Amino acid sequence: MTKKVLGRGLGAFFPEYNEDNDDEGKKSGTKNTKTAIPIEPVDKVNVVLDIPVNHIRANPHQPRKDFNRESLDELAGSIKKHGLIQPITVRYIGEKRFELISGERRLRASKLAGAEEIPSYVREVNDEQMIAFALIENIQREQLNPLEIAMGYQRLMEECSYTQGEVAERVGKNRSTVTNMMRLLQLPDFLQAALRDEKISTGHARALISVEKESDQKDILKKILNKSLSVRQTEKVVRALSTKDDQSERQKSKKTDSPFLNQIEKQLRNNLSTKVNIRQKGDGGEIRIEYYSNDDLERLLEILDEEH
Repeated sequence: MTKKVLGRGLGAFFPEYNEDNDDEGKKSGTKNTKTAIPIEPVDKVNVVLDIPVNHIRANPHQPRKDFNRESLDELAGSIKKHGLIQPITVRYIGEKRFELISGERRLRASKLAGAEEIPSYVREVNDEQMIAFALIENIQREQLNPLEIAMGYQRLMEECSYTQGEVAERVGKNRSTVTNMMRLLQLPDFLQAALRDEKISTGHARALISVEKESDQKDILKKILNKSLSVRQTEKVVRALSTKDDQSERQKSKKTDSPFLNQIEKQLRNNLSTKVNIRQKGDGGEIRIEYYSNDDLERLLEILDEEH
């Protein structure tokens, strides 16, 4: 019969360890730490150990940056009264030390509660998995703000060489969701700050991404804050601005376009099934092709590849 070892400390896994051999602790009158990890637990993975909190270092790949102190105090109070029910997850890094994989909020609250040890599930993972575990755990608990999620996706792509499709697969999201979330990183600092501080929602931010001029973005942001505009109202303001800009561009184009360019423009619109504007600049010019989603962009690229 398999012995139950959960919660019995390192003595259950390391026969060499004597929980009463801390002579120094006895002499000083201080409380002995029963899991002082006297040997290298290299092979002890997929088990739960009571590990001293000062033997666990933070996860350097943790995507979450902000921890609400009031929430931490509440959790610390619960831990003092009932103990920590759900173990954190760690990996062994050598020299009797561990690195946090997930559960930083529980670790911080345990420290606030004055806990000397914390139940920890030991796993064997590499750096790539560390990033993924930390990100996925926080996303599942909905504790990351949108920018932290976007930066987490970006790190998976940069540090693990994932494609957007692979990121989407590993975090259980649609690819379009990952793409739209990462677009938030294109926002200027003042809009990122508003989103991070929850002055605007992700929907507001997505609507403002399509606004080209920062001055226009600032004006719309003021309207959102002063008039408490909903996402739909914000999208309406953005569409009105876009229509105004289009009219201005057409007026400029009429001054320079020739009948030949107008015909080419019409032909491109028919072939691509989207809005196309040609503007002449001296002997050259520019062609502006609009798309309305990532799928629409892929459709246009396929058409252009076929033409090529």
